[in-house]
Amino acid sequence: MENKKKKKTKEEKRFNRSLLWSFLKGCKGFFVWSMLASAVAALADMVSPQIIRVAVDNVISGQPASLPGFAMRLVERAGGFAYLAGHIWILALAILVVAAVKALAQYIFRVSNTKGSETLVKNMRDRLFAHIERLPFAWHMRHRTGDIIQRCTSDIETLKRFVSEQMTSIFRIVVLLVLSLAFMLSMNPLLTLIAMLPVPYIIWRSFYFHRRIGEAFLDCDENEGKLSAMAQENLTGVRVVRAFGRERYEKDRFEAQNAYYTGLWMKLAHPLARFWSVGDIFSGVQILLIVVFGSVFAVRGEMLPGEYIAFLSYGGIMTWPVRMLGRMISEMSKAGVSIDRVSEIMRAEEEKESEKALTPPMDGEIRFEHVSFAYDGPEILHDVSFSMAPGSTLGILGGTGSGKSTMMLLLDKLYELPADRGTISVGGVDIRDISTPYLRKNIGMVLQEPYLFSRTIAENIAITQPDMPMERIREAASAACLDETVEGFQKGYDTFVGERGVTLSGGQKQRAAIARMLTQRTPIMIFDDSLSAVDTETDAKIRTALESRFGSASIILISHRITTLSKADKILVMDHGRIVEQGSHDELRDAGGIYAQICAIQSGVGEEATA
Repeated sequence: MENKKKKKTKEEKRFNRSLLWSFLKGCKGFFVWSMLASAVAALADMVSPQIIRVAVDNVISGQPASLPGFAMRLVERAGGFAYLAGHIWILALAILVVAAVKALAQYIFRVSNTKGSETLVKNMRDRLFAHIERLPFAWHMRHRTGDIIQRCTSDIETLKRFVSEQMTSIFRIVVLLVLSLAFMLSMNPLLTLIAMLPVPYIIWRSFYFHRRIGEAFLDCDENEGKLSAMAQENLTGVRVVRAFGRERYEKDRFEAQNAYYTGLWMKLAHPLARFWSVGDIFSGVQILLIVVFGSVFAVRGEMLPGEYIAFLSYGGIMTWPVRMLGRMISEMSKAGVSIDRVSEIMRAEEEKESEKALTPPMDGEIRFEHVSFAYDGPEILHDVSFSMAPGSTLGILGGTGSGKSTMMLLLDKLYELPADRGTISVGGVDIRDISTPYLRKNIGMVLQEPYLFSRTIAENIAITQPDMPMERIREAASAACLDETVEGFQKGYDTFVGERGVTLSGGQKQRAAIARMLTQRTPIMIFDDSLSAVDTETDAKIRTALESRFGSASIILISHRITTLSKADKILVMDHGRIVEQGSHDELRDAGGIYAQICAIQSGVGEEATA
């Protein structure tokens, strides 16, 4: 899922904004409260220096008042400056009250912000997972699982941090900047202008840094996805790695990718360090300018001592919002990369339901007519045509890559057959016009590689219906020749199979997957080479059970084993995407073609002839 840096279109920017806004559903109120609380805390920060200024200049020193009208009215209600001079504790109490208000505001901010950010993360994860579940099978085949996981975790966390830590502070930043400037201008406009000299450069440098750093963040994010994919593949395929003694190779491969990923962040550390170091220097210069020029003004009598103290406080307070504004701009690079990577998934088109969405009977004739198909490369199927009578058994034989599984994936609409590449119908109805959920509900499929979840055997078998009666589970397991095996386990059907069914043998996993499919009791059943890991005797028992219990179903058997296919009503022989032979077992055996040769080899006749 490569996402190289390119200029975003207006549509993509608009989609990103609307996507982020939709993620905020249900948590906007929390963020509004956190912003208001943050603004109140900022206002409290502004009030304290003014109280100190009044105490120093107007109360202790007895200098003439120069306060706004509302402040003078508060002083008069408190008894005037003369009264405050004899009761200085009132000013101390005022500072304490302001501190208490600030503490309460910060508490509300933290609680609201945490609730809002966690709700946001939940919304993003739920929406993203639900969307991924509805994406076509072909999309999943094109993208690495590790990279998808990284987008659903790391990129979502990046967005959460940006919204909860940067965006929610915007009110506080605005309040601090506006009020700081207002109070500073009211006390000494010239010193305010001097103090603001470094600010334009800090803001310009932040925007410049944001434009240059985005691609570096993208490289880091993509390579983190590759690292996640590598770890995921090795953890799920640990038995293969161990069996072939590839531990050192995989370790070296992982370490090389990890070293490259670490190197990207270390390379990125240099511009980040320069950015924040220069910001610290200019923030220090800002305070230095206030200290130097403020001292000069105070010595000349152009500034009162209390004003100087308050000005220093406002200068220190204003340093944070200016730096925070710069951080917000730089963090936009990370958030921009993350929202692009998340929206790339969300923009992926979900499976389309047929406009007709028919729900016809699924026990009719299955027909392929002039079907041709290619994935992203050469054509896999070439003008395939055949029919299958209702309730019959169809066997399919062919070498690796001959297109056997592709036909079944097309029948189940896991891949969409282009309109000009033939027709697949059930009961005379084109599957393109059949409701996709309805179609899949009526086609039971056991894939080549059975997948079991980290649950008990019973839960894996009853995965389509969690409240399935135990009798039905055991019936399906018995038909799959699994019941006796499970009863031999210490915990029986409550045995936990582990991730991907790691605690079961290959044959046991296949039989569990068969039992899972049989619980659906579908009119069409597909066994895609799903008996390869069971012995011949068990194979025969399963086929006998299918004939006796599910004889009315249309059964498709894909296998390399002649004994599995021999009882089928019709057998197709595939070679390089074409049907080269078709007929019954006896007809194909006597025809002397590919089927007859394989039959001879598997029966031992071929070996005797060449001995």
